[in-house]
Amino acid sequence: MAYTVSIRVGGKGVMCPELRTNHSDETETDASPVDLAACVGDLINAYAKGSAQQMHLDDISPVEFSLLKACMERRESTATDLAEVLPVDASRISRIVTGLVKKGLLIRRRLRNDRRIVMLRLSEQGKELTSLLDRRLAAYNARLTENIGEEDLTTFRSVILKILANQAAIEPQA
Repeated sequence: MAYTVSIRVGGKGVMCPELRTNHSDETETDASPVDLAACVGDLINAYAKGSAQQMHLDDISPVEFSLLKACMERRESTATDLAEVLPVDASRISRIVTGLVKKGLLIRRRLRNDRRIVMLRLSEQGKELTSLLDRRLAAYNARLTENIGEEDLTTFRSVILKILANQAAIEPQA
């Protein structure tokens, strides 16, 4: 016998069949396979929404934060470098960079020996905000994992790594 739960994310019911049930005291569960796509999708959507709320407190989108984080990890980068790291196309990177420069979070610098190349780095304000958001997201992550034991978190990570390894083995070699 297993307890069933009903969870609502953002006012909407979740898609993961294991979580999409009506309230009841106790019910038998069947041995049907896990709907991986639905469960992972629910987790991603819930995390994305919650983390985006943390960033929006400072008028930063998740993609902008990812770009700021990438810049924090490097001394300087080009927009092309960032486009390779982030899952967005080069024209969107350019628009995001322009917005972050206007907000005073990024600084552009042209190379003296090749004026076509523009280097990007965080301003002091950008460093401070990126650090603040890092801390805020770490606190959010801690709240998400409250009441989840270290053993469960280790198992969760292990399962994720196994699924990713399986996916890599399936993926056609380019």
